[in-house]
Amino acid sequence: MPIDDSLTFVPVRIALLSVSDSRTLATDTSGSILADRIVAAGHELADRQIVRDDVSAIRAAVQAWIDDPRVDAVVTTGGTGLTGRDVTPEAVTPLFDKAIDGFSVIFHQVSFQSVGLSTLQSRACAGVAKGTFIFCLPGSNGAVKDGWDKVIALQLDARHTPCNLVELMPRLLER
Repeated sequence: MPIDDSLTFVPVRIALLSVSDSRTLATDTSGSILADRIVAAGHELADRQIVRDDVSAIRAAVQAWIDDPRVDAVVTTGGTGLTGRDVTPEAVTPLFDKAIDGFSVIFHQVSFQSVGLSTLQSRACAGVAKGTFIFCLPGSNGAVKDGWDKVIALQLDARHTPCNLVELMPRLLER
């Protein structure tokens, strides 16, 4: 999809949540990849946290960012798999005002190119809550690269044509 360099880039303020029982900031490689890519793309890393695989902890962190007018989007990494401890979708999807169903479809198409049928083990999802975009990615380094580079980064670039999520931001709360 084309980037129209004649259009103005609009930085987005993005909060980053890593979901893990074992990672720290020093060992959170997927979170570091996302943080680096967010900043390199020209966006603002509004906040970064790590929480354990716990519905209440995940939901509280995401809800705080939804309520923060300084955050335009939230990206999570981890907890989207099928095991008993993978609870990110359960924590986050009840917060959505609207699901972005196409995100999961496109993410799986992109992921299929990298990992083949193993992509079916991911429950990556996205939505919008009170005017804040939320994207939930798997926790692997490859998945966050695919999700950011091939999907999220393009849709959070106001120069992406024919349309992008940034141009919708002023209208998300209209009634």
